[in-house]
Amino acid sequence: MSGACGRVRDWRFVCSAGAMGFALAMQAGSAAAQDRVVDNPRLLGAPIEQAQQNPSLKATTSLLAITGTASGDKSYVIPPSTASITADKRLALNIVYTDGRLYNPANGRYDKVHLRSYNGTDVSPTTPYVAPTILTRPGETVRVALDNRLPADPSCTDPNWLINVPHCYNGTNLHSHGLWVSPTGNSDNVLLSINPGVKFEYEYNIPRDHPAGTFWYHTHRHGSTALQVSSGMAGALVIKGDRKPTPSANGDLDTLLYKNGAPIPEKLLVFQQIQYACLDKSGNIKVKTDAKGNVVEWVCDPGDTGVIEFYSDANGNGFGPGSWGQSGRYTSINGQVLATLPAKAGELARWRMIHAGVRDTISLQFVKMADGGPAAMERLAAADGPAFQKTYCIGDPVPFYVVADDGLTDAQARKATVATLQPGYRNDLLVVFPKAGNYCMLDADTAPSATVNSIAVGTRLLGKVSVAPGQEVRDIPAFVTGELVAAANAQMPADVKASVIADLRNGLKLTRFVPHPTITEAEIKGSETEKVLFNIAIPGQNTNMPVQFEVGSQDYAPRPYAPDRVDRTLVLGTAQEWELRSEFVSHPFHIHVNPFQIVKILDPTGKDVSAPGAVDDFGPGPPDPQYPGLKGAWKDTLWVKSVQKSDNGPYLPYTLIVRTRYQRYIGEYVLHCHILDHEDQGMMQNVQIVLPDGAGGVSHGHH
Repeated sequence: MSGACGRVRDWRFVCSAGAMGFALAMQAGSAAAQDRVVDNPRLLGAPIEQAQQNPSLKATTSLLAITGTASGDKSYVIPPSTASITADKRLALNIVYTDGRLYNPANGRYDKVHLRSYNGTDVSPTTPYVAPTILTRPGETVRVALDNRLPADPSCTDPNWLINVPHCYNGTNLHSHGLWVSPTGNSDNVLLSINPGVKFEYEYNIPRDHPAGTFWYHTHRHGSTALQVSSGMAGALVIKGDRKPTPSANGDLDTLLYKNGAPIPEKLLVFQQIQYACLDKSGNIKVKTDAKGNVVEWVCDPGDTGVIEFYSDANGNGFGPGSWGQSGRYTSINGQVLATLPAKAGELARWRMIHAGVRDTISLQFVKMADGGPAAMERLAAADGPAFQKTYCIGDPVPFYVVADDGLTDAQARKATVATLQPGYRNDLLVVFPKAGNYCMLDADTAPSATVNSIAVGTRLLGKVSVAPGQEVRDIPAFVTGELVAAANAQMPADVKASVIADLRNGLKLTRFVPHPTITEAEIKGSETEKVLFNIAIPGQNTNMPVQFEVGSQDYAPRPYAPDRVDRTLVLGTAQEWELRSEFVSHPFHIHVNPFQIVKILDPTGKDVSAPGAVDDFGPGPPDPQYPGLKGAWKDTLWVKSVQKSDNGPYLPYTLIVRTRYQRYIGEYVLHCHILDHEDQGMMQNVQIVLPDGAGGVSHGHH
């Protein structure tokens, strides 16, 4: 473990576990707990300054270092990276079945599992169900060579297979989630199928003016995305930046987050929801039921091996509403279940959080843990989370600051005690623990309206943070402000230092680090509003057809995905406003390539709940904390909420207004619901960006 931390520290991607913190973690809990101390996931490759000394990487001089930005686009305010030597990051991933194990607190032992996974460059043998982290910089090229070694799957090539019925479980491809790169060819192309026996290399040419931030990559083959992501086929992709703000251009937040001349510690946490099942002789999921016959837990007996081989068994158990709660599985962090995260009291750290799960909301919260908690968490059924919280998670939640959404720095840090992570979301947090001891890391039971079906699964324990002795902090907001002001004094150039410090003292504003300029009314003037409407057509409820997962637009009612149909044609170099709504339950909207900026989020009464200090109390239960403060934020994934005020009442949609620009790249890609079993079953659309023809229309080429 110490060797891994050393390698991370050499990257200046700092491991925050000091010797005392590690020792404290080792003293708490059983031997199983000692095995599950969470480190940052393994890193691919070597630092840019060491690229020429690393024989596995090829150092090249980037053409962009000579010619400037690729398109000359002036609307993008982050200047090119100052690095003149870049390295190709090369990652070889074999897609194979992997035998491994995952800790199951319900039975107090490790369950054997047999899952599709990545196996190759820097994949950890002890945590094979989380892929290695790709750490790169603007201007570099990332190459990922996929070698699909899974058994043949006839459904991948059967022309008669219904496209929106889950299939091709052994076919795959790759999506660089959140990257601003080309969607075509061998770049971020998710319309390919890398079938068993096929090799293919993806190549992501990251522009020199790409924002620094927290991104990720995962499998995205329509028909098997949920099954493969749920098996752990996902990893982090972090772009580090060295561009300080200037009087005429914004900079990277990375350049501010320093202390004593070195970057502050970072934790990179990949949250996964690996919903494996053990099967009976009939091939159905083994379950435990209550007196009424309701499923309360999926069971694995000694000698069983957990698998993920279908979306639903003959009894209806599998992916679906409430399935994560019924399974009794735990959200893993960097491949570990109910693990320990080391920290130090009074040490400001950056926590990069990635929700790499399939469908269920995570409401992250930190609360002081009472004595006895570490031992009790070693044998804990997921359904007993609320009782554990009541007994061992005492006191008020620890406040922290959200400084980036989906990898993109916010204009102002948001103080919060709950970070709501929907599938596909990323949040960068500034975290400081006020005193030493153990802290519960909770998936808290907050507003039911924050979840897909408004079904609260109750508080779940994610793990514990073991905080070593250090500086005691009595006033966290004052402490964080003081740390950042001191960092600005030491790090910022003289010609912007005063403005950066003034912003920090005025409510922790980060306006000099926002990567995109605000989209104005003038930019969208005269353009049509793009409308996205999610719906699930339920037999006997709103249709006589089979269940259909659908997306509609301003031109037509919701309908399922068709691979040979382009649903939206958008013009390069323009900007538009979009309106997002859902007719039935809630869905996370995700669009590839170009991020969007949130203008407003209106509840069903018309109240804007995205403004700082707003209260979203329309739905049942307590106020939902996820929307307030998002006005003006840039994202690539956004929860589109629709709630019932009462049981069996109608679903009442929120209206979300966002704006986006179509910059640099043309080609075809997708938008979809990031509840991945919804996407696999048809909640997706094809989108294409085309050139203008110079006469107010679109170019059709000369053929």
